[in-house]
Amino acid sequence: MSLPKNRVTQPPKRITLRDIADKLNVSHATVSLALRNHPRVSESVRDKIQKTAKKLGYTPDPMLSALAQYRLNNKENTTTHSLALINSYRNPQKIHDLQEFNLYFKGAKDTAGELGFKLEEFSITDLSLGRLDTILKTRNIRGLLLSPPDTSIDFQWEKFPWKDYATVRFGRSSECPRTHFVTSAQESNTIRAFDHIRNRGYNRIGFVTRYTRRRLFGSGFLWAQLELPAKQRLPILYIPRNATATQNSKSLDLWVQKNNPDAILSDEPELMKILNRIGYQVPEDIALATTSLHDTPIDTGIDQKPEEIGKAAARTLISMLHSQYFGLPATSNEILIEGQWKDGTTLPKQITTGRT
Repeated sequence: MSLPKNRVTQPPKRITLRDIADKLNVSHATVSLALRNHPRVSESVRDKIQKTAKKLGYTPDPMLSALAQYRLNNKENTTTHSLALINSYRNPQKIHDLQEFNLYFKGAKDTAGELGFKLEEFSITDLSLGRLDTILKTRNIRGLLLSPPDTSIDFQWEKFPWKDYATVRFGRSSECPRTHFVTSAQESNTIRAFDHIRNRGYNRIGFVTRYTRRRLFGSGFLWAQLELPAKQRLPILYIPRNATATQNSKSLDLWVQKNNPDAILSDEPELMKILNRIGYQVPEDIALATTSLHDTPIDTGIDQKPEEIGKAAARTLISMLHSQYFGLPATSNEILIEGQWKDGTTLPKQITTGRT
């Protein structure tokens, strides 16, 4: 039988938190906490509530969620909403001696403050991961920013309860824990630097780096070089990570003599010092540019915008907290921040077209 033409079909009733609570004979507050993965609710109860919510077809009301978040951000009480910056350096102060990392943290701290959060630093060289977890939960801190790692320390991150936290890390230098991360656009920044060097009249452009699989500056250089004639493509010089100063000087000297570069692009902060040690003057003999202007005497190259990296990391983390996105993701996301070329004295513009 057909419905009368003037009859309006009612939309299905929205499943609420109270519907789920009544179904399982638990409180409305317990359901709310469980759907936000709050550690106050046991894992078994959380799992049961989440499965029931999915079975009943529960979806959050976006307007109510926005209102709840607005109230949370504007609530006047003695509780400060905090994020944790996890400093994993053996010597905690050492990371603050690096301007680039300090700007990461400044950008993150400023943005967190603008969004109603306080960023607190925790050094874990003297803390077990279990103790760190206890401190964070006692302080009701659920958002973590991980500093670039100290590669001399092997933290057993797999033992940390990531399921209870929203986490973002700085940089791509470590694969563990496999979280979302924010870093510079290393490949495209290197291509941009290569193009600027060519535009300033240099034809024999070399690249010097300390090889590590997670850094992508070298791949950007190899890609950019394909635009040059084969005779102008110089091989990358890889400096061994544990080489002595004498070994570094010898390998660089041999490479320069063999390849005759008129300019070198590098992510090695000691390169100018090594060149001077073997008798080359910058920029008179060889011009220099860097993939990162911070923490190096080379004043020409890419500003990787570390403060913007910090801002993006804080925004990402706070967004994850708002949407209750806890635990390690099935697929980690890379957020890449575009850098900017800066002219300087170590790579003056060539009057001629450079060496061939």
